[in-house]
Amino acid sequence: MASKQSNVDFVLEQMRGAGAVTARKMFGEYGIYLGPAIIALYCDDELFMKPTDEGRAFITQRGPVKEGPPYPGAKQYFVITGDRCEDGEWLSELARITAAAQPAKKPKAARKPAKKVHLAKSPTKRPAAKKPTAKKGRTKRR
Repeated sequence: MASKQSNVDFVLEQMRGAGAVTARKMFGEYGIYLGPAIIALYCDDELFMKPTDEGRAFITQRGPVKEGPPYPGAKQYFVITGDRCEDGEWLSELARITAAAQPAKKPKAARKPAKKVHLAKSPTKRPAAKKPTAKKGRTKRR
């Protein structure tokens, strides 16, 4: 079941205290970013925060951490439900903590221009082509 845009907008509104929070549609669901860092996924109308040690410590101050995969085959994320999604101050702080705990992105290497490939001649010789032969029943004219 795809998430409703209005629910994603609500979560973004709650996180606005963290800074420039945006959502991008991904595979029918949403990735939530704080600046350039992806901090959460919003799938099936549930918020899944990226797991970090710092985030776990913050979440456990208010109770146990619920974990689950945002989609089949995914790794475990922190599942943020109910009143926690409605507490904008708490959710904004969790977003800041999660973004700060992300490893720095490595700069992308510059693309090298494509090299020209020269095909070398095959080391084995091809069989010599057969000479065309006259068809039977025909004679050559001189």
